[in-house]
Amino acid sequence: MGFGTEIVFALMLGFLVLGPKRLHTMLLDAARAKAKFVEASRGFKSQLAAELETESPAAKTDCPDA
Repeated sequence: MGFGTEIVFALMLGFLVLGPKRLHTMLLDAARAKAKFVEASRGFKSQLAAELETESPAAKTDCPDA
């Protein structure tokens, strides 16, 4: 079973269990949650990169030459 086939199967099962109206709202909620997660992870990555850049010059001067 391919990845696309699994998604189609899950959507059909959700359609049968939840019905078209509830499935639609559940998919919208899932998409919003994913968007918030992506936005938060992007912010975390940029903050981490900024912290590492500010500490890089200090870390280079503290290291003794080998």
